[in-house]
Amino acid sequence: MTTCLVRFRAIGAAALCAAVLAAPHPADGADDARFRQFLDREIVPAARAAGVSAGTLTRELSGLTPDTSLPGLTGPGGGGPPKINYQAEFRAPARYFSDNRFTALVRTGRSLMARHKRTLDAVERRFGVPRRIVLAIWARESGYGSASIPKDALRVVATRAFMGQRQDFFKKETIAALKILDDGHIRRREMKSSWGGALGQPQFLPTSFLRYAVDFDGDGRRDIWGSAPDALASIANYLKAHGWVPGRDWGYEVTVPAGISCSREGPDRGQPIAKWVREGVRRVKGRDFPAFELKLPGYLLMPAGRFGPAFIATDNFFVLKEYNESDVYALFVGHLADRYGNDVGFVGDWRPIRTTTRGKVRQLQLSMEKAGHDVGGADGLIGFKTRRSLGVLQQQRGKAPTCWLD
Repeated sequence: MTTCLVRFRAIGAAALCAAVLAAPHPADGADDARFRQFLDREIVPAARAAGVSAGTLTRELSGLTPDTSLPGLTGPGGGGPPKINYQAEFRAPARYFSDNRFTALVRTGRSLMARHKRTLDAVERRFGVPRRIVLAIWARESGYGSASIPKDALRVVATRAFMGQRQDFFKKETIAALKILDDGHIRRREMKSSWGGALGQPQFLPTSFLRYAVDFDGDGRRDIWGSAPDALASIANYLKAHGWVPGRDWGYEVTVPAGISCSREGPDRGQPIAKWVREGVRRVKGRDFPAFELKLPGYLLMPAGRFGPAFIATDNFFVLKEYNESDVYALFVGHLADRYGNDVGFVGDWRPIRTTTRGKVRQLQLSMEKAGHDVGGADGLIGFKTRRSLGVLQQQRGKAPTCWLD
């Protein structure tokens, strides 16, 4: 994951860089005594119950202090949520898809695909996930393992358990981090994370490490920090465990006739791809859908409404969203994976979209909620529920639906 993202779901991720104004932090050391009490009263008993040895607890927790420089902290015991900066500019999807950015990633990725061919062959055989998908996630999460991941992971998750958002969530992550150290997979000084607590090259939270990390190089350790085979296999194992369907792609760029409303987007509104074809949806460049796909479900995906490329996504697209719940993230991974074979961009254009602020988007969402529309939460971000509700509202007002701000 990029350094500006924190994952709070299965593995992660809410974009907080432009969103969170960290609450004022106490002076360094002011909460050290309370932090020590928190560790002794809440973390140590839970870690012992989870099987962490007394030696590990003594070694790793002695002298541990909270890192009050982390963004998004609230205060011990949950002193109220951090403020959201709704004056921040709302970012349209097009910003994520610069051709120059993809070309650089493709060049490096092709070289690494050749270097790790034997490993990737074995990963595909064992987990059924294509190498290009695994490689694209590796690129997106840590720049193929080259990104700086500077934080002391145990200190990060323990601090968030003590004085961050979702404290109960991070208590579990703290216990899991101690379990990783107790199992001997990594030494503390090497167990680095992002400021959100995501570990190593695949950017797993500690609980995800325990469930999905794989020792693929056979050295007896699940080293997602320093071992490319372990990192690649762990990504594939995560996707397999979350339902990756072997043999299916993630999705296909399409043209959508005006008669098909963009308000039909979403994972709950799928239908066999053959039915989309009968309604006039076509793959770009005159290609046909693979014959085996026609009877399988497909889902309309229009991340910028009528102002950008359109896609028929498969179930595997939503497996990518289990890694990070953003539509744009999953589309980035799928598109990069496609470009390893043929480095060309989307056929459809990202048309200019008026810029605004998250606050104005949120105000619109709140007014739509009052009118009975499901926008997926008034957070100032435009997910598929907001997009399709915009389309319905536009239709109700006699306008051609664009499923985007107008």
